[in-house]
Amino acid sequence: MTDRLIIALAQMNQLVGALEANAEAMLEVRRKAAGADLILYPELQLTGYPPEDLVLKPEFVRRTMEATERLVDATSEPGPAMLFGTVIAEDGASYNAMVLANDGKILGRTLKHELPNYGTFDEKRIFAAGPLPSPLEYEGVKIGVPICEDIWWDAACNNLANEGAELLLVPNGSPYELDKDQIRQKMVRARTLGTGLPMVYLNRVGGQDELVFDGSSFVVHPDGEVIVQMADWEEALILTEWRREAGGWCCATKERDELDGYPEDIYHAMMLGLRDYVQRNGFPGVILGLSGGIDSALSAAVAVDALGADKVWGVMMPSKYTSEESLEDARENARMLGCRHDVIPIIPAVQAFDEMLPDLKGVAAENVQARLRMVTLMALSNAEGQMLLTTGNKSEMSVGYATLYGDMAGGYSVLKDAYKTTVFALSKWRNSNKPSGALGPDGPVMPERVITKPPTAELRPGQKDQDTLPPYSVLDPILEGLVDKEMSVKEVALATGSDVALISNIERMLLRAEYKRRQAPPGVKIGARNFGRDRRYPISNFFRTGA
Repeated sequence: MTDRLIIALAQMNQLVGALEANAEAMLEVRRKAAGADLILYPELQLTGYPPEDLVLKPEFVRRTMEATERLVDATSEPGPAMLFGTVIAEDGASYNAMVLANDGKILGRTLKHELPNYGTFDEKRIFAAGPLPSPLEYEGVKIGVPICEDIWWDAACNNLANEGAELLLVPNGSPYELDKDQIRQKMVRARTLGTGLPMVYLNRVGGQDELVFDGSSFVVHPDGEVIVQMADWEEALILTEWRREAGGWCCATKERDELDGYPEDIYHAMMLGLRDYVQRNGFPGVILGLSGGIDSALSAAVAVDALGADKVWGVMMPSKYTSEESLEDARENARMLGCRHDVIPIIPAVQAFDEMLPDLKGVAAENVQARLRMVTLMALSNAEGQMLLTTGNKSEMSVGYATLYGDMAGGYSVLKDAYKTTVFALSKWRNSNKPSGALGPDGPVMPERVITKPPTAELRPGQKDQDTLPPYSVLDPILEGLVDKEMSVKEVALATGSDVALISNIERMLLRAEYKRRQAPPGVKIGARNFGRDRRYPISNFFRTGA
């Protein structure tokens, strides 16, 4: 029985389905952790998380089991024991598992007991639930390994404590959301205080489609004190020293990285989500419509910071309604970012369309412009390979203030889950700050006028967003109530002080636009209820909470 352990914490990125690449990355980190007794990896590190319906494919599970065996065999080489996440199949069922291996042998395993089935998670669709976990023994130490969701409920941790666990090592695949750091730490403190055991909370980093994982791993003592705080957004490896004392095991390592505050955390999430999506899907860069407005300016800034200016192409596509001010702002925006900038007027195409459909009027005629811009951008994307980045925000997507097969069309959207007021906050912040790891300019990234001028789609003379919508300072709190908090019209009225008739109209717009959102591209998840993975409403829906 040992009284001292060196436990390496590997905060890593993953590639979903890339079994060999993930395994090699895990072994490389193991080599770097020389001197450690044990190395802990995030949840499902071998398969990538979330694997979704890959787990329903027998060949994927078979190859995962083979890769698991190879990792176990690799522990016969010098280095720390490995505690890693994988899929285990038995008796026709697949389990989300952690395997403890050393000296070429499996010393023990834990099967995830609590399977999340809400929001972005649908693990009950693909996994079977394991029994309440029992401690794994390593070097005479009883280690509890509750997996991610297992610690959000009392049962798993209490059972481990009752069966003699001396410390808890928790692997996670916990996506980023606003205020998630505080939520996690509050929950972990509750478990440590309840069990009297120290806990390691290890999370992964990186983007996976709409999800972004922020890392932010930490260690908490039984009294609730955070002893180790790892960085957010970055891969990291830290060796922590543990000692057995009279009151139990404690971590002698003390290290604290500062975590991002608002809105820097959102900006980093957008950068990471876009970077990993573009690179993993083989695009050489992105192309976007650079209109001289704030949404496209912020989207371009995130793209340049994530990918580099040489991989971002902004295209201004003026119509006869485009102001000289917008032309100037788009040109200056591109200059400040250092990215490619082209001007391709859509006036000839609009004229050709007018000849085809001379009687087209109103919104239908306005939307032709947005759709012609999409055709232009997609033609350029097809010709040179860049992914089309859409620039719509959550406020617009909520109420349908966007053109289907027009400005909604594209491959990815960094603003999909950001309300317009958040767009303003991010733009102001980025003009005064440069996030760590950003590849863009040190100074401002957009003209100040882009932030201060009234938003407009410029599809008709003198058009402003507020011709159709209430001010965003009024609209966004209403939408947060209806969308993020699932409140009724009356509850939103009480919370915001807005008029019931206005909120009822916003609710009608929100529900009517569901068919549009079903056809929108993926985008970075920021809040607790994003469109697509979290909020899943029927398109044909006759329920209303307002008049």
